[in-house]
Amino acid sequence: MIIFFKAPAKVYAAETPSLLSVQELEKLTWLFGGAKLRKEAELKGYFCGPRKEMITPWSTNAVEITQNMGIKNIRRIEEFFEVGIPDAAHDKMLQVIYSSLNQEIFAVHSAPEPVFEIGNIEEYNAKEGLALNDEEIEFLKHVSAELGRKLTDSEIFGFSQVNSEHCRHKIFNGKFILNGIEQEQSLFELIKKTAKVNPNFLVSAYKDNVAFIQGPLAKQFAPARADVPSYFVEKDFQSVLSLKAETHNFPTTVEPFNGAA
Repeated sequence: MIIFFKAPAKVYAAETPSLLSVQELEKLTWLFGGAKLRKEAELKGYFCGPRKEMITPWSTNAVEITQNMGIKNIRRIEEFFEVGIPDAAHDKMLQVIYSSLNQEIFAVHSAPEPVFEIGNIEEYNAKEGLALNDEEIEFLKHVSAELGRKLTDSEIFGFSQVNSEHCRHKIFNGKFILNGIEQEQSLFELIKKTAKVNPNFLVSAYKDNVAFIQGPLAKQFAPARADVPSYFVEKDFQSVLSLKAETHNFPTTVEPFNGAA
């Protein structure tokens, strides 16, 4: 079942498999900033909210918070914003305009598509824009021959992602030939050389999809211990500043917005 909490211009929808106690409902009211519990099973009007197929990072965090509050039966929580009109501006990749909020807003009834076998890898590569080069296509054909069957669409698509320039840096790590002369260092090595020659305040770079530089001495207000309930204390710590981070997760508790950062 889905229960609704109404706030100004916003509705919180919480999915639970069972009825919540009065105490649990009071906790949710507090968590949602005083939003009022609605008894209706359906709210009329136009609302902008996340696609039902995609649990948002916001929901992941919100559900974890409810678990830490002792509410164990919440499966999903999402925010829906009143828009008033059916053609309100929204991000069509991530959001949908709902004509009402009912008990089906999280239900997904789509059946899995059948597995597709690809007979012509060149044609599939061009159609899907996979950017596979001739050498990679020949490799896939060889794999198909060894397996004694055609490769599936998911296998070819997956290969194109994990073996992409973004993941492998094939071009940047390849031989760097300038005016017919092979250089001693690749393009990637030349890029990394900048940090080696002039590290300055650099703490970490070119690993773990993140880069850090030294930050200021900062004060942190946090629990004295993380493993048991404890008082909050103020203490100094040497901070680092993140210049770049690729989380590549959806959903994720690192990146608060949808998709990779």
